[in-house]
Amino acid sequence: MSASEPGGVPQHLDVPAQTVRRERRDRSPEHAEPSHFLPHVQGLRAIAVLLVVLYHFWPGRLPGGYVGVDVFFVISGFLITGHLMRELTATGTVRLGQFWARRARRLLPASMLVLLVCALVAASPYLMPISGLQREVSEIVASTFYVENWYLAFTSADYLNHAGDPSMVQHYWSLSLEEQFYVIWPLLMLFAAWIGVRFFRGARRRAVLWTLGAVSAASFVFCVVFTITDPAPAYFHTFGRMWEFGLGAAIALVPALRVRNAVGSFLLGWAGIIALVYTAFRFDATTPFPGYAALLPALGAAAVIAASDARRWWYPTRVLSIRPMRFTGDISYSLYLWHWPLIIIAPSVPFWGLTIYHRVALLVICFVLAWLTKRFVEDPMRSWRVLTRRPARTTLWAALAAMLLVAGTAGGAWAVNAPAYREGVQQLAELRADPPACFGAAAILDADCAGVDTGDTILPAPGFAGVDRPLDEQCFVQLNDARPVSCTFGSEAADAPTVALIGDSHAFQLLSTFQRIADDNGWRLVTYFKGACPWNDTALATPGAFGDACTDWRDAVGRSLADDAPDVVFTSALATTPYASAGFDSSYDAAVAGYRAAWSSMTDAGVPVVTVVDNPVWETDPNKCLRTRDAAACDGPRADVLVANDPLRGAAEGQPGVTLLDFTDVYCDESVCSPVVGGATVYRDQDHLTVTFADSLAPQYTAALREALASR
Repeated sequence: MSASEPGGVPQHLDVPAQTVRRERRDRSPEHAEPSHFLPHVQGLRAIAVLLVVLYHFWPGRLPGGYVGVDVFFVISGFLITGHLMRELTATGTVRLGQFWARRARRLLPASMLVLLVCALVAASPYLMPISGLQREVSEIVASTFYVENWYLAFTSADYLNHAGDPSMVQHYWSLSLEEQFYVIWPLLMLFAAWIGVRFFRGARRRAVLWTLGAVSAASFVFCVVFTITDPAPAYFHTFGRMWEFGLGAAIALVPALRVRNAVGSFLLGWAGIIALVYTAFRFDATTPFPGYAALLPALGAAAVIAASDARRWWYPTRVLSIRPMRFTGDISYSLYLWHWPLIIIAPSVPFWGLTIYHRVALLVICFVLAWLTKRFVEDPMRSWRVLTRRPARTTLWAALAAMLLVAGTAGGAWAVNAPAYREGVQQLAELRADPPACFGAAAILDADCAGVDTGDTILPAPGFAGVDRPLDEQCFVQLNDARPVSCTFGSEAADAPTVALIGDSHAFQLLSTFQRIADDNGWRLVTYFKGACPWNDTALATPGAFGDACTDWRDAVGRSLADDAPDVVFTSALATTPYASAGFDSSYDAAVAGYRAAWSSMTDAGVPVVTVVDNPVWETDPNKCLRTRDAAACDGPRADVLVANDPLRGAAEGQPGVTLLDFTDVYCDESVCSPVVGGATVYRDQDHLTVTFADSLAPQYTAALREALASR
């Protein structure tokens, strides 16, 4: 197939099959060569955006949908490399200003519009919690200047972990990475072309191919190693993703990779689609990603692009070219931009619920907004003559002005709400120091509080509950970190009883409360925390480096406890943690056996263990509801939020030397669980307690620890 045929590319590495026209200043290479438009690639865009959007709407149904971003990276590498190579072949150079100006007109208008809306929403305490304002503003500014991926990398955000309260613009990490690609890639190609002319007799294409190949190979090795050693920042690292762009670039540069044989194209295209569907349903948050696992979706996307034959309606190239797929591909950029902010904002809207019908309606709204943005923002701005008829620097200055407008609006959101933020910090400190009478759990557990009306005031305010958390995060290790980090608080007296607090984030949530207990009772507090890794001898069901790190951490903690045994151990854990069931009838049985085995290392040495049944786990942060509704309207059905068979309860029952605390009746009545108890906001997110509420349980924790110490 010649380059003049649909989807055609040059047949030789050094000589183009035909001369490419020099495009007008306001037209990009894709406009200059309409024959290079590939309808099935637009359909592949549709698959990519649908994977991401459906994953964010229903993460439990499509746990690996995040691979859609990798598909976008491969597509971008293919298209942009082809455009740049055609310009290099025709003119001997790439006009960087024109290239970057075209990218700015194509991408920034819709992007800045969504960011501006997010900045305005962040200014509203009714839609966004004041406690999260600093993070929202920081991420909006980072996204505005396309460094959101680096912001998340440096703050060690775990994109695949749905706990916590992500910002409205967290999804801009991938757009930031792509914009960085648009800056780096043409520079690489220009450098390679210069090498080709200077040292290889004008072999530009060959030099470009070898340069991009070397960069991509190094990127892949870096990606695999970094994912193993430090997966959280590895997910966002620009160089760690560069090989995916390089994979698409290879298809654009090497004609032999384009399969035009009917049977080969049919098999390759469908194999690529099957690979994408497989990863979407089989990958999940426990998959070590990107790493080597990203090869499967990236190769799947590359296979679909490379399948070039479209002679039969059942060929994947034809199926992906049908009108609905092309329409979704056309609006994919705006759909990606709008869907995540709407998902974050919707639960805070007073009249909006969380039923399946509300989610479907929200998905429809996303499509409508995406089409409107494409029709009235993207397309007009891309060809706006005020910019296209002027030098490239005009577009670039306009882009900078738009960025400064958005950043200024975000800064204004902070300025307007800063006094309320400072007031919230002060009120939270006063609340911890001097809580009201019959506050929190005391309203249920203290006999003197029976019948006391705690009023309608909720403390801390739902908009500020997110920051009501322990501060000593240096004591909490996460992800692949297997170090048995230990922190010591309380009494320094040589004869002070030692309390060990061990477990995952549901043990860490009690740290501030236990610090106060230790100070009040003259005890020494020693802690060992690792995220998503309870103190249990059964391996996690999580494969790969994370599961191995958890096992290593447990072993190291066990050795530390054996070398310097405490006087009592307190442990707690998330009830829904998945355990490997090999050798057991169920994951529950495996968890029970693992807890008992871990605890026996202490109880056999005469060290008592105290544990507690886990608190309810909500589908979404109940504070979003509390900010706009009455507390009674935010109750959750007990069957939905409370784990019926907590393995901690099963493990503790009948075990000598083990004390079990159960506060289920504090959180729930017979039918519902409440996010507010005794005027206290119970949760800071969907499953972690506020420090103020945990403090209200301090008398019960203290009594159990005293009894355990006395029994020894």
